[in-house]
This record gives sequence, C-alpha cells and structure tokens, in this order.
Amino acid sequence: MKRSLILVGLCAAASLFAQGPPPGRGGRMGFGPEAGMMPGMGRTVTGAPYSAVEVRDSQQVLPNGNVITNHVQSSVARDSSGRMRTETTLSARGPAGAQSTPRTIVNIHDPVAGVMRTLDPQAKTVREVSIRPGPGRGANGNFAGRGAGNRTNAATRTPRTDPNTVTETLAMQTINGVQATGTRVTRTIPAGQIGNAQPIQIVNETWMSADLKVPVLVKVTDPLRGATTTQLTNITRAEPDPALFQTPSDYTVTKGGRGPGGMMRGGPGGGGQIR
Repeated sequence: MKRSLILVGLCAAASLFAQGPPPGRGGRMGFGPEAGMMPGMGRTVTGAPYSAVEVRDSQQVLPNGNVITNHVQSSVARDSSGRMRTETTLSARGPAGAQSTPRTIVNIHDPVAGVMRTLDPQAKTVREVSIRPGPGRGANGNFAGRGAGNRTNAATRTPRTDPNTVTETLAMQTINGVQATGTRVTRTIPAGQIGNAQPIQIVNETWMSADLKVPVLVKVTDPLRGATTTQLTNITRAEPDPALFQTPSDYTVTKGGRGPGGMMRGGPGGGGQIR
C-alpha cells in the first residue's frame, strides 16, 4: 500500500513539475503561476502584460527503444488587469482511419468579471463559470483578512529538510529575450524505495522572470516519465488586444455546469462557482 502511494505521489509531482509552477491548463500544461490546470487559477498578476507562444516538447523512450514524442503549442496573453487567455490547438489523433481533425480550445480567466470562460471556436459556444476567492483571499486572489495571518505564518515556517532533495540557485541568464533566474531541484529516489534496484534522479530546472512573474523555461528530466521542455517564445511586453479576453458576439453562452476537472459547479444558468 505504501509503495502504491509513493508511486502515485511521484507521478503527480512529475506532472506538476512538467507544468511549471501552479494550471494549467492554460490549457493544457499550464505554464506560469496563474495558469495551473486552468489559466488564472493561481495568483492573479497585475501590471505585467505580455503575449507569447508557449511551446512544450516531450520525449519518452520505451524499453524496446521506441520513442514517444509530443509537441504542443499555445498562444498565451495576459493584460494589465490580470486577465489571462490561452489558446491551444490539439493535434488530430485517433485509431487508424478515424476522421479526426485538430481541435482548438480557448480558456479565459477573468478575475475582473469574476468568470472563467471556456470557448469552443468550432461550435461557437462558450461556457462561463463564476469564480470566487477561497477562504482568506481577496477578490484579486491575494490573501486578505483573517486567513492572511495564518497563511503568512505558514509561508514563513522553516520547511522540513529532505535529505533526498537538493536545490540550487542558478545565475541569471537571458532566455528568449527575457532575464530570468534559475532554480534546479534534484530529487533522488533511494534504491529500493519503490522497488528500484538503483537510485533514480528527477531533475526540475525552472527559469523565472521577475518582471513577468512567470517561468519562461522549465526543463524536467524524469526517468519514469521522460524529458519535457516547456518555454515561452516570441514574448511581447505590450498590452494585448482587449477583445482577446471577451466572448465573441456570435457565440452561444451557457453558464454554470462543469468547471475545471469536470466537477459540477452549480446548475445550468446558475453561474456555478469555482472555489
């Protein structure tokens, strides 16, 4: 039982590492602290607008030498008010002979209007789910009120030392035209911990832009899951077009229903809420 729990935890951690600091989904892989599993589900960042192309490449080598590669590209944008938009086109996949076509999904996190929008450009539909701050959070996603003190104390506590994890601070570099500071975390799974004959090392390297407050490059090397590189390219620091964060007038709007993760968030028309 313990071994199963360890395996589940390691897989979850590796998945989060590949996504970068907490959403993604920004579709998909979720890149940047405001991305998580859905864009904007983390801390709202204001006053730092940008547009970019997020590129994720992964490679996994199977024991027989076969190689699985994936390439996912997304357009991302954030305005000065903290609105976040991610547009991802997923490649056509399916059994041989299936009439599959690429599919585009657009996610908009709007902390100003208090809604999360998921747009389907093919069907010209949008589902809106209202969002609200959790306990101790203000409307902008930052901690406030009674819960702030508890969170602050928790944040200042000295973390437990893990002898199997080593963290290194890397010298500042210019990556894709943006200055970023790197952090490399190497986690070692000792021999025998999950039935492994030899130690296993999982390396996560994250390059964070202090100006944009998002990672511009994340590299993960994990023998259990393969190697993944996620980076922001074609970065533009100008204010994005406001229309990017609005629903087109010819789209059919449905409110409430399923929020991130497929969980029900209120009934149709009820403006379901994300906590």
